[in-house]
Amino acid sequence: MTKGLKRKARKAGEAATGPVPAPISLVLIEDNRLLREGIAALIHTQPGFKVLAASADVDEALKKVRESKPDVVLLDFGLQDHDSLSLTATVHGEVPAARVIVMGLLPLQEDIANYVRAGASGFIMKDATLDDLVNTIRLVAKGAQVLPPEMTRSLFSEIARNAVARGRPAAALKAVRMTPREREVINLIAEGMGNKEIATRLHIATHTVKSHVRNVMEKLTLHTRLQIAAYAHGEGRS
Repeated sequence: MTKGLKRKARKAGEAATGPVPAPISLVLIEDNRLLREGIAALIHTQPGFKVLAASADVDEALKKVRESKPDVVLLDFGLQDHDSLSLTATVHGEVPAARVIVMGLLPLQEDIANYVRAGASGFIMKDATLDDLVNTIRLVAKGAQVLPPEMTRSLFSEIARNAVARGRPAAALKAVRMTPREREVINLIAEGMGNKEIATRLHIATHTVKSHVRNVMEKLTLHTRLQIAAYAHGEGRS
C-alpha cells in the first residue's frame, strides 16, 4: 500500500471512530503511602486517565501542578503536616485550570463550605466506591462541581445563611434583573451541568455560556457555580 493510500485509510478510520479524547491528567497528593499507591493503581486500571504524579511531598506535588497544569488534583483532606484547606486555595489561585477534588472529607457542612470557598470543585467521601471516584473525576474534569449527595442540602442552607449575613437576603436576590437566557443557565448549573453540556443543550457557544455565568456571578455577587446552584434551589428554580 502506498503512503498516500495509507494516509487515506488512516483518515477514514479516524473519521469513522472520531478523534480519541486526551486522557484526564491527575496529580495525587496523599501522605498515606498505602492509600496513595492504592488509589494511583486503581486509577491506572481505568481507561482515559493519566496520573502525572502521586506524592506525599506537598512542595514536590505543587511544583508538578504548576509545571504540568493537570486537569484534576486529588487532595487528601487529612494531610498530617500541611493545611489541606490552604493548599486547595493555593492550587486554585495559582493554577485555576487544575480542578481540586478533596478526598476523605468528614461529613461536616462547615468543612465542605470552607473548601468550596477555597476553590474545591468536588469531594470524595471516605466510603466512596471506585465507581464514585472515577465518575467524580470525570464530571469535575468536564467542569461540573460534585458534592456528596448527603451534604448538598446542608451546604445550600449554609450558603443561604451566609448570603443573609452579608446583607443579601432572598428578597434582594429576587430583585436582581436576569435575562431569560441567564435564568436558563442558572437552572442548568443547578442540574450539575458543565459549560460544554449547557452549550450543547442551549445550542450556543461555550464561550457564550462562560459569559452568561460571569454575568450571573456579578449580578448576584456570588463566586462559585455551587453558590449559583444554591441560589437556584433556594428560589425554587425558574
